[in-house]
Amino acid sequence: MAVSPEFVDYVLEQLQPLGGITHRRMFGGVGLSRHDLFFALIAEDTLYLKVDDANRADFEAAGCEPFKPFGGDKAMSYWSTPLEALEDPDLLAAWAGKGIDAAARAKTKPKTRRRP
Repeated sequence: MAVSPEFVDYVLEQLQPLGGITHRRMFGGVGLSRHDLFFALIAEDTLYLKVDDANRADFEAAGCEPFKPFGGDKAMSYWSTPLEALEDPDLLAAWAGKGIDAAARAKTKPKTRRRP
C-alpha cells in the first residue's frame, strides 16, 4: 500500500478548499479526516472515499472500484474516486462531501454488539 509523498501533497492541495482536513500515515497508506470524521484513505496512489448504502450507487455509476487491501473478494467500505474529480477541486470537493456524509452517518449509527 505504498503512497508517494507527491500524491498525498497533491490530494491535500486539491481538498484544501474544504478546510479542516488532516492526515496521518497508517499501515503503509494515509488516512484523511475532516473535523475528526475519518472519510478517506490513500493507498497505492489512489484516493478512496467512504461509501455506504446511501451513496454506493453514485460510485458504481461513475465506474469506481472498492478498496480491497488484501486482494480477493474482501472489500472495505471505501471506493476509488473518479479520475476526473482528481483534476478539478470543485468536483473533488463534491465527491469528498459524499465520503464525509457517509462517515457522519456511520458515526451516528448505533453499534450492534456481538454475543460471544
